[in-house]
Amino acid sequence: MKVVRAERLIDGAGGTLEGGVDVVLEGTTITDMGQTGRVKVPDGAEIIDAGGATLIPGLMDGHLHLSFFNAMTFKNHRAAAFEVTPQLQQLYALLHAQISMEMGFTTLRDVGGYSYAGHFTPEMVAIREAVKLGITAGPRLLVAGWAMITNSHLDCLMPSNLPRLPGVTADGPWELRRLVRSQLRTGADLIKTCVSGGAGDDKEGPTVRNMTQEELDAIVDEAHAFGKRCATHCFTPAAQKMALRAGADTLEHSVFTDDEAIDMMKARGIILFPTLNHRTDHAIELRREMGTAEFVLHKMKTLQPHTMDTFKRLYRAGVKLALGTDTACDPEMGTQAAELEIYVNLGMTTMDAIKAGTKHAAEALGIDDVVGTLAPGKIADMVAVDGNPLDDITVLKDKKKILVVMRDGRIFVDRRPGQRERLIHDESWGWKIAI
Repeated sequence: MKVVRAERLIDGAGGTLEGGVDVVLEGTTITDMGQTGRVKVPDGAEIIDAGGATLIPGLMDGHLHLSFFNAMTFKNHRAAAFEVTPQLQQLYALLHAQISMEMGFTTLRDVGGYSYAGHFTPEMVAIREAVKLGITAGPRLLVAGWAMITNSHLDCLMPSNLPRLPGVTADGPWELRRLVRSQLRTGADLIKTCVSGGAGDDKEGPTVRNMTQEELDAIVDEAHAFGKRCATHCFTPAAQKMALRAGADTLEHSVFTDDEAIDMMKARGIILFPTLNHRTDHAIELRREMGTAEFVLHKMKTLQPHTMDTFKRLYRAGVKLALGTDTACDPEMGTQAAELEIYVNLGMTTMDAIKAGTKHAAEALGIDDVVGTLAPGKIADMVAVDGNPLDDITVLKDKKKILVVMRDGRIFVDRRPGQRERLIHDESWGWKIAI
């Protein structure tokens, strides 16, 4: 038995406890919680005293790409994409996951990647399983497999003259059903597809339609037939409406929208991942330093105000939003909490921002029955923060203030005085100009 003790608690569902809090754990599970002195402390229980800290649920990033060559680990992602083997890339993906967990992110939904060697699904599934089996430490991972058409946004992330391996893309409802089945057989937890274009290449703009309604319907139906969810990249209102008609489970990005699309989102109660951290000036500058072409940087900057305005419109309308950053090449892994600061700066209440990174993210991932909030019966994914995020959301961005990170009732990070529990060494956080 363990008891985690702190000054206050934010439960992720909108509730708080002040004036000293005890959270009682048995194994991986919270069995009781309340104000210190009003909760029975089991005889012989280990007391984990976080002093004046605030306890919050483990944070979640529901949209990131761990297997991309990131500013934390490579300065030239374009060269890395062709000169680094999938085996080495897999180790960098694990490092990216561990860096994220060091910052309090105990659950990550990796929404896929691929390179000259094809889809990266097998490697990410292996990382997920290695964490589950205790071979290595890391966050809870949900791994997406891609179902994409030829010449789509995801396909165009690679140069057009680069040969593709068979089975990387598919066209038509039945080929796409086969691709979904193949990705699920590999071990994917969900399917990710693109309904519109994006901003990361020179072949298609964000308003380009990536597939027909019939093709999208087939992808979503096939995922659901196997009990899996489907996440849909949707920059435009037309793409959002297609995804909603198909029965997609989450919407990603949504740079533009309109009243009809918003009404459809609200009627479905669908959860949307805004992914704003990836669209900041800082992220764009990192892309420039990593050799990204100027026309891509211009496209990203042009989309930036539309993305922010759409976020404010969605929030005012009552669309449920969850924390997703689209961290890939940029910005740095471990900076995902900056997404919450952006939400607050755009008018979201601090409590709603915390819910976006905990309860709403868990709902979107379909795991809210076990994590996402702090309550008896839930798995003990918990972070002790030096400070009060309700007073200052930026405390979640400061590594030194992330005192304790617990997943499944086990402490993986402990920065309290005299404690040295870590997933990685501090020197692993800098840029590595390997290529």
